Amino acid sequence: MKIKEIKNMTDAELQVKLSDLQKELFQLRFNHATGQLASPASLANCKKDIARVKTVIRERELKA
Repeated sequence: MKIKEIKNMTDAELQVKLSDLQKELFQLRFNHATGQLASPASLANCKKDIARVKTVIRERELKA
């Protein structure tokens, strides 16, 4: 996910996206623990997406 895509989202969409990404990270961690994870890079990508979304949310809080 690109930062431009994230910045174009509304606050409500960001909250929903953050929730979805956190659920996805849980599933990836679970699959990793059970040995079913196909790509270990997907864990890092999901974490980076979560960080990007949280950064945009925080930037908007500071502007308000």
